[in-house]
Amino acid sequence: MYLENHERQALVIGATGLVGGLLVRSLLQNPAYGRICVLVRRPLELEHPKLEQHVVDWEQLEEQKDLFRDVDDLYCCLGTTIKKAGSQENFRQVDFHYPVKAAKLAKEHGVSQMLVISSMGADAGSRVFYSRTKGEMEEALSAIDFRSLHIFRPSLILGDRKEKRLGEQLAAHVMTFLDRWMKGRVDKYRAIQASTIARAMINIALVQTKGNHVYSNDIIHVLGLNES
Repeated sequence: MYLENHERQALVIGATGLVGGLLVRSLLQNPAYGRICVLVRRPLELEHPKLEQHVVDWEQLEEQKDLFRDVDDLYCCLGTTIKKAGSQENFRQVDFHYPVKAAKLAKEHGVSQMLVISSMGADAGSRVFYSRTKGEMEEALSAIDFRSLHIFRPSLILGDRKEKRLGEQLAAHVMTFLDRWMKGRVDKYRAIQASTIARAMINIALVQTKGNHVYSNDIIHVLGLNES
């Protein structure tokens, strides 16, 4: 378990997204953390004594390497869609290259634990570009050899997004309607609230289990039931 007399320091990338935003707010309210540093392209509309915001150019992230010093936990909530990214190349830049680049800088500067959101079905050998990219990201992060690496593979993520994605909205309505019947073998496919994922990530971070761990959607549901 974490040491109660040590205020942990977290660095969050992907803080402007749905899960990332909720994660930051939860971290700020958690007494285990004394400082929350976020790397963003645009500032969050949020102020707090424990919050530090740094606007960065992801192509020049190495210039911000000192921000990774004295960090206990690196949280990665980066993610986009091919439609929003505009091309598979741009999608891969956000969902593969940026997380891996941040992870390598973190490792070089002594960060011992990384927690990252991937996706259900992530598989480096998949024929599906999205799933293959997520799987390759997982493999690349695993090779960096953190003391603790925690990979979360959620299903469809529910929550109040600033940007409206019609396809995801329709899927969310369907998945929410079917949720009561999605038990047993299909339980792992249930849609999941973004807040549940955020809680699960913090709960796991504070346990500090060594090694590489992958959490399926049904496990994330359980891990995120309560706040630490």
